[in-house]
Amino acid sequence: KTPYSHYDCSRYGQLGNQCSAHYIRYDVLYPYVLSRLQFWIKAVHQNEKAIAARLLKSSNSEQEAKCKRAAAEKKRAEKRLAELDSLVARIYEDRIAEVITARNFSMLSQKYQQEQEALEAKILALNTQLEAAREQTENIEKWLALVKQYTDLSELTAEVLNTLIEKILIHEAVKDSEGKRVQEIEIFYRFIGNIDHAVDTISLTA
Repeated sequence: KTPYSHYDCSRYGQLGNQCSAHYIRYDVLYPYVLSRLQFWIKAVHQNEKAIAARLLKSSNSEQEAKCKRAAAEKKRAEKRLAELDSLVARIYEDRIAEVITARNFSMLSQKYQQEQEALEAKILALNTQLEAAREQTENIEKWLALVKQYTDLSELTAEVLNTLIEKILIHEAVKDSEGKRVQEIEIFYRFIGNIDHAVDTISLTA
């Protein structure tokens, strides 16, 4: 209700930090953030499916191919791990039956164990990668659900900001080729991060 005239960089002047003393005026930041939220609220209400598909494509341009490769690698690793389990069981039987020597048994069991450990670590890493991809899809759905709570947003409140936005990064102002002062503002929306780069490719009326 009593807004600041401007916001200074909170990192400037901190020990060991080389950030500059950049700032942004309140009357510049407020309408920009409001306009971005209004854009996404309107876009989601116009065509939620198109927004979801665009955001998934934007965030997963390479992720989809990586997930397919990860799933295929995981399947091969699991198959090989099952084969190793059978091989380990077999050499134990062969050792009991004295088909192989103690030396060969020790060598083979150590070799198989090392490969098993490597495969288990690989499968764990692949599971983490695949789970992250699933979480990404779930996060987009969570964000859409939050946005749909609003219809006609006319002002920013603490509740709106805390619900829809995680953080805002203000870059240092620079001068363009015409000598005009320009400043980059990055809005990181809750659950999905900075998605404003996807705006140009969404065919919706802003």
